[in-house]
Amino acid sequence: MRILVAEDDLTTRSILKAVLMKWGYEVVVVCDGNEAMEILRRENAPKLAILDWMMPGLNGVDICHRLCAEKNPFPPYLILLTARAKMEDIVEGLQSGANDYILKPFDNEELRARLRVGERMIDLQDKLYRAIEQQKKLALADPLTGIANRRAILDHLEMEMSRARRKKNHLWVSVLDIDHFKRINDNFGHLVGDVVLKECVRRISCSIRRHERFGRYGGEEFLLIFPEGENGAEVQAMERILETIAAEDIEAKGNRIRITVSLGAAKWNGRDTMDELIRKADNALYQAKRKGRNRIEYEYGKEG
Repeated sequence: MRILVAEDDLTTRSILKAVLMKWGYEVVVVCDGNEAMEILRRENAPKLAILDWMMPGLNGVDICHRLCAEKNPFPPYLILLTARAKMEDIVEGLQSGANDYILKPFDNEELRARLRVGERMIDLQDKLYRAIEQQKKLALADPLTGIANRRAILDHLEMEMSRARRKKNHLWVSVLDIDHFKRINDNFGHLVGDVVLKECVRRISCSIRRHERFGRYGGEEFLLIFPEGENGAEVQAMERILETIAAEDIEAKGNRIRITVSLGAAKWNGRDTMDELIRKADNALYQAKRKGRNRIEYEYGKEG
């Protein structure tokens, strides 16, 4: 583990570095508070820091106050090092945002014990961070297919519309529906229906380009986003999806099922709201189904 030592006294600084390296830490050493603050604000900052109270520039308490004010959800673990032993000093140090406090001259075993407490807290903090990130991913993922759920794909569409407006780029949206999906569920059961959904997702994923996105919009419907569409690339991608899905039967639970999809696509005119844009794609999808399914219909918005 990396640890920052901020101490202006050369003797104390040298002793701390030697002891910490002996214990297996990777030690970063500075001699003033301003440099310590700069290091602790970096993206890859050490997660544990020993700060002398009295230093040139910012002192240890100043650093604790400033880091605390920045509202970092996962700040470094801060240990103040000082000769100030009065109770009011200890209270002031801890109220500044320090996690712990150790007196000079320090005892090696006490220091090691306090560092281990810090490591346990950092480990718990890391586990909490990973759990939060996992929950964020789950909140934005469709549990069956693993792709973006309705909320996530709509958030992405909103972002792409803002980007297209700012950069004056083209933007296409398509609503894709698996043809006769209810009949598949009724005839073969929902487990087979789930296999069909997953395989359709796989085939769509293989048919779109890296910067194009899609998510499960609801049931057997998917919303596809084609940013920066030009020279017919988005049309080619949709045709590729149509052909790839229909190319081979899907094998599911001992059944071979022919699958086709219908797509309705709308080009954003730069004025429509997100709901209006999706409604146009939905209307185009309705036309595709009315004309026999397994096809694409387009709604070309007049640009503003």
